[in-house]
Amino acid sequence: MTLFNRFLIFPIWLIFLTHLQAQNTRNNAIENALLIVEQNKSILENCKQLLVVYNEQPESYGAVLVVLEKKADNWVAKFDPVDIGIGKNGFALPLDKLEGDGKSPTGLFRLGKLFTYEKNVTTLLETQQTTKEDKWIDDPNSPDYNRHIRGTTEAKSYENLLLESDAYKYCMVIEYNTNPIIKGKGSAIFFHLTTKAPYFTAGCVAVNEDYMKQIVNWLDPKQNPSIIIGNLTVLKSGL
Repeated sequence: MTLFNRFLIFPIWLIFLTHLQAQNTRNNAIENALLIVEQNKSILENCKQLLVVYNEQPESYGAVLVVLEKKADNWVAKFDPVDIGIGKNGFALPLDKLEGDGKSPTGLFRLGKLFTYEKNVTTLLETQQTTKEDKWIDDPNSPDYNRHIRGTTEAKSYENLLLESDAYKYCMVIEYNTNPIIKGKGSAIFFHLTTKAPYFTAGCVAVNEDYMKQIVNWLDPKQNPSIIIGNLTVLKSGL
């Protein structure tokens, strides 16, 4: 083999190895998601669209999202897995989430209303175009704690849903601590967009815009769309 041929083969081999590694990572993420589903099947009986979000180190804000749909009695991946951001301090243990702890809650939650800066969005979800009047109350002492308010409020702390950044351009409510609402157990947990690195949040789940659009276009309220989130070890042990 000539030296020229060796130089030619090396980059091809490198591309092959990179592709193989990416495929193994994808398959591993899907396998983990399916294990999570299997261990939590008793609470997923009525769900046919599911976002599975997990990290491997409980305190890490780097996580993986696997989108699954139920076909007959089998769960299958709808899109390729993607790396996403969660709370800057990782996941709280089940029932341990507190206001301001910088952690994402652990559990199974329904996906609710979509707030968006866009006038028109192709989706079956309940949707509301966001204005500067839209707020989400995170003051535990307010009677409107963990609720959406449009207009004035006496709450001492709240999230504006129309930001200068695109983080809430697509902002889907994760129905955590919404029924019933327990004061101090966390509020304003959304599925929204990443903006700039590092991709951590105050407790929400964040994904890139292209991936979000695929999910928004796919979700159907009739399929009971939900999200199961937490550390891999915790979720594999069952909620």
